[in-house]
This record gives sequence, C-alpha cells and structure tokens, in this order.
Amino acid sequence: MPGGWWPVEDVLTHLAGRWRVERTVRDLAGGGEGHFHGTTLFSPLDGGGLLHQESGTFTWQGVSRPAERTLRFLPGRAPGTADVRFADGRPFHDLDLTKGRHTADHPCSADLYLGEFTVRDADHWRTVWRVGGPAKDLLLTTDYTRVG
Repeated sequence: MPGGWWPVEDVLTHLAGRWRVERTVRDLAGGGEGHFHGTTLFSPLDGGGLLHQESGTFTWQGVSRPAERTLRFLPGRAPGTADVRFADGRPFHDLDLTKGRHTADHPCSADLYLGEFTVRDADHWRTVWRVGGPAKDLLLTTDYTRVG
C-alpha cells in the first residue's frame, strides 16, 4: 500500500453497492461549516457503468434540509477506470483508483474544482475537493463506508 492507499483493480466493480456518506463543507473565506449525512447507492446502468444516487440531509449554519445528487460512472478509457458524468451527461472528471489514489480537476464557470480520491481499504474511501474562484473558497471532504 504505497502512501497508505489501497489499489483497486476495477473502480466500477469496487464501488458497486451501498455506502454511508459523511461530508464536511468548510467555507475557508467566511468560516462557515456544513455537514452532509446520508447514503450513496451505486447501481448498474443499462449498457455498462453505475448510477450514483446520493441522498441525505445537509446542515448549513444550523439549518437542515434534504439533499440529493445523481452522477453516472461510465467505463473509462483504460481498463478499470471510470468516466464520471453529471446526470445530464456533461463530463465531470475521470477516475482511476488502480494505484489507490487519483487526482482530477473540473472547471465550472469561473471556479476550479481540484479533487483527490483515496482508497483506504475494501470498505473505506475518501474524496477531498478544493473549490476556488472569485466567489468560492471551499473544502469538501467526504468519507464513504461500505454498508453490508
């Protein structure tokens, strides 16, 4: 395990199933902090890949509300990798966990999302997104724990 990371032979096979999600969102400029608690289900897509459906509760400055998002994890260009897309098909980022760690970026209007993905073991992985731009200075850290 180089750097404490756990290599994954095939990201789509590894992610399939249900995961408990714990996310912190820190506003580095304003000092606010939020939390998301919920689950993510990676279920098979017709034609290959996985549908990522996340749902739970997001609390920001004491106000809680339901939150959800949907992504598509499609087979990537190289074996064992994924091409991550938004629900409407727009590209988000690539994902290669064959070494247990991956970095990606995603430009969004004037903002830039820089992501790091690490696998700790068969049942735990983490994403860290640093979001910077004229109106954003955020750090989003998400821990996933396999359910079942």
